Amino acid sequence: MTQPPQPFEITIGSVSRSLRTVPVGQVGYVPLVEFIGDSELTKAAARALLPLIPEGTQALLSVVTNALPLVHELSALSGLPYEVARKKRRSYMQRPLIQEVPGLTLGVSETLWLDSFHAERLRGKQVAIVQDVIATGAVASALARLAERAGGTVNGYLAAFKQGEPALPLRFLQALPKRV
Repeated sequence: MTQPPQPFEITIGSVSRSLRTVPVGQVGYVPLVEFIGDSELTKAAARALLPLIPEGTQALLSVVTNALPLVHELSALSGLPYEVARKKRRSYMQRPLIQEVPGLTLGVSETLWLDSFHAERLRGKQVAIVQDVIATGAVASALARLAERAGGTVNGYLAAFKQGEPALPLRFLQALPKRV
């Protein structure tokens, strides 16, 4: 059995981490960023992303994944409200907006759900899309479509990390290798 590659080192501000590398489908091994459970790294990333928020942003939009603590902390620091799309429909959702995400990175397509109550809070607002890692941009593009369908205007894309060369005008802190 082949040994996984050595951990990948990152530093954000004064916070350093050794990211473990994990196998992902046919892609090979990639560094795994984990904000959930790492308040120190999450806060450092949010502080570093704060000046990258596009001017005029009135709301942040993300998806309930590893990016949730990051967008929450960024909201707390910036004072901007945030909304999140879910990957499963919840029983309380009324007239949700539904957006398919092609499975480009992991080979599995997904569906994003944004409850109409939350969608309404994006109407007429300048919205920045926030994610932990953007590789292909498929999820970020799906979030953008949700924001636009809700009546918002996307004015930027933020990520702590980019992996590869997404075709979006992305503001990010650090590049990760596509594979290690």
